[in-house]
Amino acid sequence: MIPVLLADDEMMIRAGVRAILATDPEIEVVAEAADGRAAVELVRSHRPRVALLDIRMPRLDGLTAGAQIRRLVPETAVVMLTTFGEDDYIARALGDGMAGFLLKSGDPRELIAGVRAAADGAAYLSPQVARRVIELGGGLLARGPAARERIAALTEREREVLALVGAGLSNAAIGRRLFLVEGTVKSYLSSIFVRLGVRNRVQAAIIAYEAGLVPEDVLGEE
Repeated sequence: MIPVLLADDEMMIRAGVRAILATDPEIEVVAEAADGRAAVELVRSHRPRVALLDIRMPRLDGLTAGAQIRRLVPETAVVMLTTFGEDDYIARALGDGMAGFLLKSGDPRELIAGVRAAADGAAYLSPQVARRVIELGGGLLARGPAARERIAALTEREREVLALVGAGLSNAAIGRRLFLVEGTVKSYLSSIFVRLGVRNRVQAAIIAYEAGLVPEDVLGEE
């Protein structure tokens, strides 16, 4: 099972997300919170594999709560629920180690794929969010031709690995697709992060999107 904490101050949103997650028999919502401070406390007590947080919440916003969760319970992956009206929050979160961004109005299948990817240690950006994050990246990440110039420094195998990171695949899934052991995938990722000058999978995934590397036929693949 994949235990999940769900935090959103709107009860109807929580009910809808919970109903979608319930369609996957391997995902279980073990706790719910209506504000960021409660989310942090519930993560500390329940230790879920994934914390799914709304960005705008009372008492403590989702980004601040997510940063605290990452510090206090690093084994819990944090995925942000966002809307297109929260651009400033998305930009601020790029460097905070969040495992993904999901659009509240997006395809329900993306919600399942995002939770599963985060649980497996991968990063996941729903395609619509990825495009918006790329537009917002500014000086933090390369854009357009600059992104393609940066990936030119990668080996062919590193580009293959980066493309699958952008598609939201875990290290294990990348290994299966490329016939590599998981330890080798981790070594490639370490090299990719250094060569691209990024700190985490989300930043690497954004560059993969902007450089046109991400194969749409494997998005969210297990």
